[in-house]
Amino acid sequence: MATLNHTSISHSFFILLGIPGLEDQHTWISLPFFISYLVAVLGNILLVFIIITERSLHEPMYLFLCMLAVADLILSTTTVPKALAIFWFHAGEISLDGCVTQIFFIHATFIAESGILLAMAFDRYVAICDPLRYTMVLSHTVIIRVGLAVVLRSFSVILPDVFLVKRLSFCHSNVLPHTYCEHMAVAKFACADIRVNVWYGLSVLLSTVVVDALLILVSYTLILNAVFHLPSRGARQKALGTCGSHLGVISMFYLPGIFTIITQRFGQHVPLHTHILLANICMLAPPMLNPIIYGVKTKQIRERVVSTFHSGTMLSLCD
Repeated sequence: MATLNHTSISHSFFILLGIPGLEDQHTWISLPFFISYLVAVLGNILLVFIIITERSLHEPMYLFLCMLAVADLILSTTTVPKALAIFWFHAGEISLDGCVTQIFFIHATFIAESGILLAMAFDRYVAICDPLRYTMVLSHTVIIRVGLAVVLRSFSVILPDVFLVKRLSFCHSNVLPHTYCEHMAVAKFACADIRVNVWYGLSVLLSTVVVDALLILVSYTLILNAVFHLPSRGARQKALGTCGSHLGVISMFYLPGIFTIITQRFGQHVPLHTHILLANICMLAPPMLNPIIYGVKTKQIRERVVSTFHSGTMLSLCD
């Protein structure tokens, strides 16, 4: 009878606490969150604008970078505004449907970013290892198909998460010690058996992000092998330079996530607020740093940014 009473009650909303244990520091913590989000939004919008409007940048590498910038905008906007609302206004309440929507966009965008980084690694592989066939292999039609495949894969593997969470009845506490809804964090508050959620979540991680990371590793092994066999020292430096920005972006995407997974699995004595801060770094660091890394490392983008601001300054002076 008790079981029936439990399963007949299910929370229709949750309360996000923010960062438990650091509630008195929320105002100060919000400052780096807000600055990072502002940089991410402005930087990625500028990057998309420059790539779309500058015809010389309509090359595979920059088109993939444009996709990455859009994904970064979605990822950061899905999580940070709600975190700032919690920090500033204590507005932690979120409906179950809102929570599920946030879960979908966070995980789908994360997997999409992983797929885009894999596509960018393949782009660098073809450019360095088979340059004569570069334009033929990576035509605009192929790029569009790759973009659609990335979106379709992320949508199809994460959509079941929505149904796996929606099927659950939540009879435990509806207070989530986090700044955003995360699949397993929400599932832990369910009354029902969540083994399907656990195993499906793990299988999605292994079949997408882990496979992508391994393929990127193989790609760069082949790339570096080809680079170090180039006869000219200048050619080697140029080839490494074109890969440097991409390697930096890959590091910003995978390393915080790997570190977070390690601390979650083996850091039982790590404070809860540390886990949550690390999870937020995964959401904040790539969107903020990606446009900076590419802006500094890529000559064409750097020159276009300078000319855009220079022309804007000249127009304001003329007015």
